[in-house]
Amino acid sequence: MSDAVPILKIGTTLLVSIQVDLQDDTALQLQEDVAERITRTGARGVIIDISGLEIVDSFIGRMLASVAAVSRVLDARTVVVGMRPAVAITMVELGLSLGGVRTALDVERGLALLAPEHESAEDVLLAAAEREAR
Repeated sequence: MSDAVPILKIGTTLLVSIQVDLQDDTALQLQEDVAERITRTGARGVIIDISGLEIVDSFIGRMLASVAAVSRVLDARTVVVGMRPAVAITMVELGLSLGGVRTALDVERGLALLAPEHESAEDVLLAAAEREAR
C-alpha cells in the first residue's frame, strides 16, 4: 500500500484526499489501495476529495471513474467532492463523464449523500468520532 494519497476511515466511509497532482503510477496504485481498503474495512462509501488538484486530464478522469466502478462492484458508493470550477469545465470540454459517480461541493455534503436518509452528515461524523474514542 502506498502512502502517497491518504485513505482515512470515517465510520463506514473511506475518505481519499488527493492533495497532489497524481502521476500515472500513483493513480494506478491508488485504485488498488482503495479496493484493498474497501475489502478490508467493509466500507460502504468512498469520498474522493480532489480539491487539491489543479488540473484533471483524461487519464485522471478515467481513474476516478475506474475507482468508482471498482467500488460499486465491491458494494460501496462513490462521491467525488471538492471539484474546482476550472476542473469541471476542463472535464466537460474533454468529454469526460464520471458515470455512476455522484459529486458534491465538499466532504460534509459528500457524507450526507452517502448517509442513510435518516442521518445527517453531522450524525455520521459524531458516530465516527465516538467509535474512534473507544
